[in-house]
Amino acid sequence: MVISLCLALVTYVPLLWLVREADGVPDPVERDLLMRQEASRQTGGLLTLTPAEKRLDAYLHQLKEQEMSAAHFPPALHFFKAKHLIQKSTIFKLLQEMPKGGALHVHSSSMVSAEWLVKNVTYRPNCYICFTWDNSVRFLFSDRQPFPRWDCFYWQLLETLRSRIGDNAGFDNSLIQHLTLFTEDPNGEYPNQNVVWEKFEKAFIAATGLITHAPVLKDYFHQGLEELYADNVMYLEVRSSLCRTYELDGTIHDRIWTLKTFQQTTQNFIKDHPDFLGVRIIVSVNRALTVVEVKAAVKETIQLKKDFPDVIAGFDMVGRESSGSTLWYFREALSLPAQMGVSLPYFFHAGETDDEGTAVDQNILDALLFNTSRIGHGYALAHHPVAKELSRKRNVAVELCPISNQVLKLVSDLRNHPAAVLMSEGHPMVISSDDPSLFGTTGLSYDFYEAFVGIGGLKANLGTLKELAVNSIRYSSMSTALKDAALVSWRKKWDAFISKNS
Repeated sequence: MVISLCLALVTYVPLLWLVREADGVPDPVERDLLMRQEASRQTGGLLTLTPAEKRLDAYLHQLKEQEMSAAHFPPALHFFKAKHLIQKSTIFKLLQEMPKGGALHVHSSSMVSAEWLVKNVTYRPNCYICFTWDNSVRFLFSDRQPFPRWDCFYWQLLETLRSRIGDNAGFDNSLIQHLTLFTEDPNGEYPNQNVVWEKFEKAFIAATGLITHAPVLKDYFHQGLEELYADNVMYLEVRSSLCRTYELDGTIHDRIWTLKTFQQTTQNFIKDHPDFLGVRIIVSVNRALTVVEVKAAVKETIQLKKDFPDVIAGFDMVGRESSGSTLWYFREALSLPAQMGVSLPYFFHAGETDDEGTAVDQNILDALLFNTSRIGHGYALAHHPVAKELSRKRNVAVELCPISNQVLKLVSDLRNHPAAVLMSEGHPMVISSDDPSLFGTTGLSYDFYEAFVGIGGLKANLGTLKELAVNSIRYSSMSTALKDAALVSWRKKWDAFISKNS
């Protein structure tokens, strides 16, 4: 792959010198060279497609032209209104079959469909529910009725409540609404970022009581891997706070127990799915914490990485950038690994904002100053020329999560997403799903569709898809040997996909 890219660069660079300064009479040959030069710079533009790949590429181009000319173009609509249109798309169905490599930006507490949580977990014995004063819910497993607490004054056994209501389907749908952002009227229900983020955070809290029940966590994580695998995802890097978990009798397990549960569940999953490559954890803490608390978290993660080097990938800070403290605010804590002479890779969320020129907007630059391995979201990167040049020079990939950016109201029409600029320049990039359960998605296919059809536009081609998939392995935290093995495995799947569809 590297050799072919280098050869392609040799053929592409001279084009810059063949195009003379315009003299008022454009030369068709020079115009063709200029167009080729432009196309070669985009993501996947330097790849040479096989005859079979070219046939599939031509078919995809034809399909994309048809979808762009339709009355309702899905990427121009809010995802909640576009989802049913996307599901009917032939392009989407092809993307579901496509081997996507890895998912590098997914949060553990939102990786499993809300429908599974409601229809599986909430039907288990000893599951209690409480309706809060702020129109949310809480769940808790207990062998007796839980005591009231500040946010929950009255707990009800779900089995009893369902029996009394007598409409399981309707009640279950109401619970799903508490665990997702989905609504028929997204623009009306979420008029601004503050409102949608408030619902976003409520949904996380609502799910916590279910997910952190120790027996549920094992099944939950296994289900998350199943949903990714069903979408032809073969590797995962999951962001997790490694929350403490509880048993029915109130026993509390520590973070090591949670980590080992993830590890053992992954090993069991691989036994049944030998072509799945594994899971690594990016330990995450909320940017609403104090410097002292983040210091402790960094030190703990350093020790975890030492004890579990194959499982722990690194460290991140999560939560809404606009309402949390900046990376620079935490510089004393984030400088600890370097001061201690140890390696702790960072995978910072940065630039998930449209507050240009603010201290929050500077997180992009600070993430690079702290040598982040990748940039989570990077929505603001296109507005920072120095950061963009530096990230390209250092080969720091942007983790693009299109649906998340749209639902959380950074952009309404995905054709206007700043990543269109990055994609046209071939900036290092991977596609991921962020919080799929909250958006009503599974796997990566929906986000690949929005990136390929909407952000990439008509010029994005099969080479774009191929490079994005390869990037998910290239920019992963796997060792070089594992990356090489992963690429071999992925290429076999890719060749089979091309053979079937060309």
